[in-house]
Amino acid sequence: MLTLASKLKRDDGLRGSRAPAAASDSTRRVSVRDRLLVKEVAELEANLPYEGYYQGGKFQFETEVPDAYNMVPPKVKCLTRIWHPNITETGEICLSLLREHSIDGTGWAPTRTLKDVVWGLNSLFTDLLNFDDPLNIEAAEHHLRDKEDFRNKVEDYIKRYAR
Repeated sequence: MLTLASKLKRDDGLRGSRAPAAASDSTRRVSVRDRLLVKEVAELEANLPYEGYYQGGKFQFETEVPDAYNMVPPKVKCLTRIWHPNITETGEICLSLLREHSIDGTGWAPTRTLKDVVWGLNSLFTDLLNFDDPLNIEAAEHHLRDKEDFRNKVEDYIKRYAR
């Protein structure tokens, strides 16, 4: 199995290693991670579309990228208080691609990138808004009971927390 780390080692060997010979594996992993992050962040600078219940809100997320990235998913938390069926008011997020293992096969894979995470988070505000399998059950039930009042509460949260 060819991994990115082994490819980069092979590429460095062909060009003459820039790293000291005594570099540890953990240093090399961080280096690979950093290279991936620089590339992915550069690709994320385009604006994302805004539509749906959460239009006009500015939501802040914290992303922790582990040393073992891209073999394990980043940990993501929503820092902005939000009324959402798939995000708790404390910031926990239900998004299958953030799971290291998932039954449906849509969890994290080494081929995924931070760009996929950003697009997945964006989709939680549009087409992946899931009221049938919620993390925030109270928000989902609120939507089922009274869609207009749900919209009003979302708008109130945006005015109070997401400007």
